[in-house]
Amino acid sequence: MNVVFRRASVLLLSVTTAILFSSVNYVKSIDPLPSWKEGMNKKAILEFVEKVTREGSNDYIESEKRIAVFDNDGTLWPEQPLIEGVFLLKTIKAMIAKDPSLKTKEPFKAVVEKDTAFFEMNNHKGVMELALAAYGNRTEGTFEKDIATFLNNEKHPRFNVPFTSLGYQPMLELLAFLRDKGFETWICSGGNAEFIRAFSDDIYGIPVQQVIGSTLKLEFKRVDGKHALWRDTIMQSFNDKEEKPVNISYHIGKIPVFVAGNEKSGGDIAMLTYSDERKGPSFQLLINHNDAVREFSYQEKDNVSLQAAAANGWNVISIKDDWKTVFKNK
Repeated sequence: MNVVFRRASVLLLSVTTAILFSSVNYVKSIDPLPSWKEGMNKKAILEFVEKVTREGSNDYIESEKRIAVFDNDGTLWPEQPLIEGVFLLKTIKAMIAKDPSLKTKEPFKAVVEKDTAFFEMNNHKGVMELALAAYGNRTEGTFEKDIATFLNNEKHPRFNVPFTSLGYQPMLELLAFLRDKGFETWICSGGNAEFIRAFSDDIYGIPVQQVIGSTLKLEFKRVDGKHALWRDTIMQSFNDKEEKPVNISYHIGKIPVFVAGNEKSGGDIAMLTYSDERKGPSFQLLINHNDAVREFSYQEKDNVSLQAAAANGWNVISIKDDWKTVFKNK
């Protein structure tokens, strides 16, 4: 009886050990970036994260210094059309409907007449004037409600799904992977900060306090018998190009070791450079939009971002060649 019992115990131990060993190997084999194709760029990301998070590594970075910063439009979700631009245009049309006299005044007149040349000639000054008019002269609360209504009701004109379902699946995986490895993930975008904060946590897992964006001047004052934050029509900070490193310093106080942007207007070159020139290891990622079938295909006229990437050895991600899928369930 004892012999049988011993044999059974040995067999049970062997099976248990095999299961545990198999489980360990399975855990180790889980791919943290399953939507990324095997290749040079995926390998570079995995190797960088491994070397800066492994204790004892010459390139080890303490957890409190593991700051990862991402642009939003064109980096974490599409910018064709610019989603905040759709919201802005909808808001301006509502303003014109409420006050028809705006039809004869620029830049509102150009919106009514669909005069794109007006905005191109004014070097985006007209767009800035529209944004100040649409986003200002209201409380923070009413502005946030309008953003929520827009996001809850509008769909992408091409994909016919809510804008909030269009986070790039490979980038969502990358964000989660970095956080799992002790990185703090931030957004640094030229878009309006309040607009991005309305969805950053739900889509990207990035809390509102870790969103840096363009801002209007705010004033705390009494409105309709209650105190509220009042949005002025003065730009506090237009968070684009060279302003991005400035605001990263203001808000984070540390140079990011991982930065991701995309090519369209050269808007991310400065913060990529800021990270690249830090003392110690860093990683720069630039997304190239070259997949007209699954997303969009467009480049800068002067090719300045891709040229900067080539000159500095930044990692250029091809949507067509590096991503197995672009959007979840699509």
